[in-house]
Amino acid sequence: MKYLSVGVPCYNSASYMEHCINTLLTAGEDIEIILVDDGSVKDNTAQIVDDFVKKYPTIIKGIHQENGGHGEGVNQGLRNATGLYYKVVDSDDWVNEDSLKNIINQIKQFNEEKNLVDMIMCNYVYEYADGSKPRVIDYKNILPVNEITNFEKLKKFRKSQFIAMHSVIYRTQLLKDIKLELPKHTFYVDNIFVYVPLPHVKSIYYMNEDFYRYFIGRADQSVNESVIMKRIDQHIRVTRIIIDAYDIQEIAKTNKKLAKYMTDFVSILMAICSIYLIKMKDKESINKKKELWEFLKNKDKKLYSNCKNKIEGLTHTNSKVGMAFCRSLYTIARKVLKFN
Repeated sequence: MKYLSVGVPCYNSASYMEHCINTLLTAGEDIEIILVDDGSVKDNTAQIVDDFVKKYPTIIKGIHQENGGHGEGVNQGLRNATGLYYKVVDSDDWVNEDSLKNIINQIKQFNEEKNLVDMIMCNYVYEYADGSKPRVIDYKNILPVNEITNFEKLKKFRKSQFIAMHSVIYRTQLLKDIKLELPKHTFYVDNIFVYVPLPHVKSIYYMNEDFYRYFIGRADQSVNESVIMKRIDQHIRVTRIIIDAYDIQEIAKTNKKLAKYMTDFVSILMAICSIYLIKMKDKESINKKKELWEFLKNKDKKLYSNCKNKIEGLTHTNSKVGMAFCRSLYTIARKVLKFN
């Protein structure tokens, strides 16, 4: 039996993917590692995948596909996953080996007790390319440690503390039951991966483990500021998909805390899109910002109002003074939090 399936999307990843894979291999036969070569052509990623499959045929699966983007890499991993839980680890990141063993042991216990929770959460760590001190994102103030809980019992998330693809491990069958599928050729789909399953999650288990190591600082990363602005239309597309995914006001009738979290999640995405459109300064970008807020308003007036009235709703402004203030605020936040 495989307790954890890990999808590893790989695109021209030859210079760093082996480190990622080797940290996962420490789990031995309890893990299933699904390497998805997403049409790599610039290096020998495909050969590295094949070499690992040949060396570890009972642990590693190798998939070669035409380029479909990060989302299709995640999709392929899920389609081929046979483990009880599914985790995505990007090929330039890695995991803490001791934490991986602890997570596997906890999954084994869930399985023995015939009580598989829907979502496991762990901490993740920003590992900076420039050698800056790593920064841990944990959830100790929100979730009880090593206890089964649910959204109704969660405490308040800070702005820097949202559930991320790095922090979440979903029960595989839950993702398959809801037919989760991410769009092809689109960046930032990790937000969809995290958000769409949430209303189906009935049980959560938090482990205070600094598990996922998120390497940040490469010039070509999707979260690099200049790259985000080049791909802003994809960020907008993902935000629209998330806005369209659910009627949050209906969810609020039965689960107010989940609805609040989902509202806050949408609000953060609106702010991210808006601030980068503001930073681009040109008329076309400002019009895109107006159109996105109008899209939200037409979808859900209460959600629109809630997002607009939060502190991140300051990015809704269309005044020159307001937009200049938003740019300054972003510069300060970026320097302090080092999120890209």
